[in-house]
Amino acid sequence: MDASLKDRVEVVDGDITKLRVDAIVNAANTSLLGGGGVDGAIHRAAGPELVMECRMLRGCRPGEAKLTGGHRLPARWVIHTVGPVWQGGEKGEDEVLASAWRSSLKVAADKEMDTVAFPSVSTGAYGFPLERAAAIAAREVVDFLGRNPYPRKVIFCAFGARAYSTYLTAVHAAL
Repeated sequence: MDASLKDRVEVVDGDITKLRVDAIVNAANTSLLGGGGVDGAIHRAAGPELVMECRMLRGCRPGEAKLTGGHRLPARWVIHTVGPVWQGGEKGEDEVLASAWRSSLKVAADKEMDTVAFPSVSTGAYGFPLERAAAIAAREVVDFLGRNPYPRKVIFCAFGARAYSTYLTAVHAAL
């Protein structure tokens, strides 16, 4: 690998639907047909063609990921992943969240994507504690990138100062 891991990971604070990357990851629900938070924002920005394509996928199980086109987004692709609903931390939520990250990264690697942006998966309506989710995400990304040439860069796209600083701290700890 020519780029060090540090050069392959970035944390930004912003709107994931505006990023010009190969793919953005959607923190989706199991139907893949849109919802609230980042899922709703991605569906609104991508236009009605996204929900039409998602209907053909027939949903997605927690911990898995599926690929669609980006439609009206600046990103060429959308990787839809379903994280766990927080139930107190004793029902395998950590492993399901880690699997959602690994599955999404594998989709990106299989398509040899250069740049992929992730939101904070499961920390909104699904209630996963932000610090715990960020630590899992950073660990999975650093581990995956250490073993794979693709994606060439992963962007953690935080929304708001608290999420930004939390992901920055988690990434620095994982590197």
